[in-house]
Amino acid sequence: MERQIANKEYKKVLIELLYQLADDDFILAYRGSEWLGLAPHIEEDIAYASINQATMGHAVMYYELLESLDEGTADELAHERKADTRKNAILLEMANGTGTYLNQPKYDWAFTVVRHYFYDIYKKLKLESLKHSSFEPLAHAAMKMKMEQYYHIMHWKVWFNQLCLSNGEGKTRMRAAIQKVWDEFAGVLSYGPNGKLMSDYGLIEAEHIFKKRWETEMKKVFEDISMPYPGEPQMKKGNGREGFHTEDLQDALATLSEVYASDSQATW
Repeated sequence: MERQIANKEYKKVLIELLYQLADDDFILAYRGSEWLGLAPHIEEDIAYASINQATMGHAVMYYELLESLDEGTADELAHERKADTRKNAILLEMANGTGTYLNQPKYDWAFTVVRHYFYDIYKKLKLESLKHSSFEPLAHAAMKMKMEQYYHIMHWKVWFNQLCLSNGEGKTRMRAAIQKVWDEFAGVLSYGPNGKLMSDYGLIEAEHIFKKRWETEMKKVFEDISMPYPGEPQMKKGNGREGFHTEDLQDALATLSEVYASDSQATW
């Protein structure tokens, strides 16, 4: 492993990949935490909180790998970096709806279900690929995370199928949410500008191969609800892997870092 890290290009693209993985889980776990006390019922509130805790734990594992590569402490990487340095996909930073947690929150449960379900399917496939990563600490971390991922997918699958197969407003809102998520999901699938090097160095499988596996999995999802496959996913707001983000991320980071900014010694 030391020989690999001594290769400056290998280390650069490894760090890039780790930031993508960490920032994706970090911001989505935060968006999930905003539903605390607002979920459809108390059982869901507890289950969703557990999922968010696990997802944030995965982000911590990635940030700790970055810490081991001298990128800074995990706390610094999570709380001190500006929005334009983040590598998360734009879809994952998008607000849950209008209002804020403390001021007239009007969140979209359909959007939340679709975003989480589609992302968790993607994440399962990503972890399967990362289990074979040439960077052994990342491969070991992926194996640990994948054990939890099965339950996350099953949770969201139930919500997704029930709402999509319902009648009336539920079905209408789910179809709108699917389109909203599909309009940005290409940003999740993107490996960014160094994607080819990531696969060349064996850190993860080639981007086009991964995308094919994801597409096969997603076609089954749409078959289950008797809905035509939407076709090629889009990336309308820009590529977060390249540092393009929205005001939603800036607002989220400001809220996330309030405690840390007041006391940088606090743990998160």
